[in-house]
Amino acid sequence: MLEIKNLHATIAGKEILKGLNLTVNEGEVHAIMGPNGAGKSTLSNVLTGHPAYTVTAGEVFFRGKNLLTMSPEERAREGMFLSFQYPVEIPGVSMVNFMRTAVNEKRKHEGKPALSATDFLKLMREKKALVGMDNHLTKRSVNEGFSGGEKKRNEIFQMAMLEPCLSILDETDSGLDIDALRIVAEGVNALKTPHTASIVITHYQRLLDYIVPDFVHVLADGKIVRTGGKELALELEDKGYAFLNEQP
Repeated sequence: MLEIKNLHATIAGKEILKGLNLTVNEGEVHAIMGPNGAGKSTLSNVLTGHPAYTVTAGEVFFRGKNLLTMSPEERAREGMFLSFQYPVEIPGVSMVNFMRTAVNEKRKHEGKPALSATDFLKLMREKKALVGMDNHLTKRSVNEGFSGGEKKRNEIFQMAMLEPCLSILDETDSGLDIDALRIVAEGVNALKTPHTASIVITHYQRLLDYIVPDFVHVLADGKIVRTGGKELALELEDKGYAFLNEQP
């Protein structure tokens, strides 16, 4: 689904990614961990087309297409989704109108007819129940007045509505208490299918108690320096990142 080869990227002239390689197949969950400044959020921003970042070398293919030639909107329509570390508020834009526009734009790209108001509201009810989203939240403007946990849950609700092929969760666990973390993780797990994939970016092993990864990658100094199973995350929790200097 996603093939990254020798990816180099900069922001404000500073090189952050320095030859990153990663392959993500359908049905897989990949966790990316690493110290601050390693390039984790840079990777998510580059993949989704943030204009502040410049790719200086390498290739990225998404579902067989050259990702780097696509606009951010095209990447989203092709099925890529980013759950933000710090979701923004959009005052004056209702959740219903925001989500209906997004869903129907994606359907248009796929050659499907727009959902009627009745069918859209039915879909919203189903997805709200799936991720435990409170009804009163969807009657407000996007994220306006939401708590940190409510914003993160709203991100998972949007993911459920859009049904992306590849979901990138950029520190979704940041600022969540245990109950909110569990609810968000349960929503992510409920959306997993054999034909979708996820990249979970996190500092903490605790999220991986709920979202069990197929692979854990350690990102340091702009490259993936170690790959393993869930036990690698436990080793990081126990030893910290100092052990990366040891021979594997």
